[in-house]
Amino acid sequence: MTVFRSNKQIYVQIINDLTGNTLAAASSLGMENMPKKEQAQKVGELVAKKAVEKGIQAVVFDRNGYLYHGRVKELADAARKGGLNF
Repeated sequence: MTVFRSNKQIYVQIINDLTGNTLAAASSLGMENMPKKEQAQKVGELVAKKAVEKGIQAVVFDRNGYLYHGRVKELADAARKGGLNF
């Protein structure tokens, strides 16, 4: 599970490293009218829901060098609450 954070958006993908295929993805596009931390929380919940529907329960969390606080932490906590283990 890899995270990309820009100044306005946050994106997350669950990728199979062996084949290079994206198994599930979510982003904050279209959620511009809410605070950024709340956007990150919604994206975490959404990606967890998509992953659990596809039978994915455990992932490795790659924060791409971003500090583990703020939006990245909110996304991770929401994904954990959604059923993902990492």
